[in-house]
Amino acid sequence: MKDLINFLNKLEENRIYYRLNKIRESILVEIAVPGQRWEVEFMKDGDIVVEKFISNGIIYDKGEIEVLFRDYSD
Repeated sequence: MKDLINFLNKLEENRIYYRLNKIRESILVEIAVPGQRWEVEFMKDGDIVVEKFISNGIIYDKGEIEVLFRDYSD
């Protein structure tokens, strides 16, 4: 818990936007920075894991929304 609180305090001190969520047995900190989205999970057992999603810089128009529904709907 101490690591999580320290991490959140540092994000706030540096004015980095984040959102909290609970998944499985962890607290997920979702961070949005220009061109990237980070997921930092603070696990019940004390482990911390980081996953980064980095943009390729391509900006799509509204037609791309159809790809979302076509490729990812049940």
